[in-house]
Amino acid sequence: MQSVVPLVRESAGVRTHSQAILPMVQELLREAGVKLADCDAIAFGAGPGSFTGVRTACGVAQGLAFGADLPTLPLVTLEAMAEACRTRTGASEVLTVLDARMGEVYWAQYRFSGGLDGGGSTGGWEIVAEPVLSAPDAVAPLPPADGALLAACGNGFAAYAEAFAGKPFAQGADATILPHARELAVLGVAALAAGRAVAADEAQPIYLRNKVAYTSAERQAINAAKAGAA
Repeated sequence: MQSVVPLVRESAGVRTHSQAILPMVQELLREAGVKLADCDAIAFGAGPGSFTGVRTACGVAQGLAFGADLPTLPLVTLEAMAEACRTRTGASEVLTVLDARMGEVYWAQYRFSGGLDGGGSTGGWEIVAEPVLSAPDAVAPLPPADGALLAACGNGFAAYAEAFAGKPFAQGADATILPHARELAVLGVAALAAGRAVAADEAQPIYLRNKVAYTSAERQAINAAKAGAA
């Protein structure tokens, strides 16, 4: 079967993105020559990621899905990064590390089990290590299967370069890879075929952090602890 080539649009920044998302959707539908109601489902990056970003993604997806009577496909951003890494490098074992700010990272480990390229397979990515939030020095990937090489990607490696310095799994990490709609579209095809679509009112963001900001007292305590450890 011929590979699927997604049509994409992109914008920089959460504020710009929230304003531009609906016009971009309309442009893509015109380019593809379809109406929203002709689609099978609405896929979106449910997280983990910035609090505002994942809420915006979920809200827009729900609105589009409700309006066109479509199901939604909440997808994991870290898995989309693994797919981007595979596309770029051919890797089948991938560690993804995304900067979570506040001195922490979101990370997960995936293994590619085939499919996806045919546009409709239920194959794809297996979870080796579930997505978690941790300090950079707590990232601990598992050994890859059958002697395969573990590829690493994500801006967490650039944001916390000192923490990852000297760690074998971080060598050669591609810090330019971020979650992108291009890979979410590819993953969405497999997710839909696997029956993972949910009703719009059941779509939820994926939050791995309970707090998105520290109080002044907490920031002072954190700074004092860092100063004491220096």
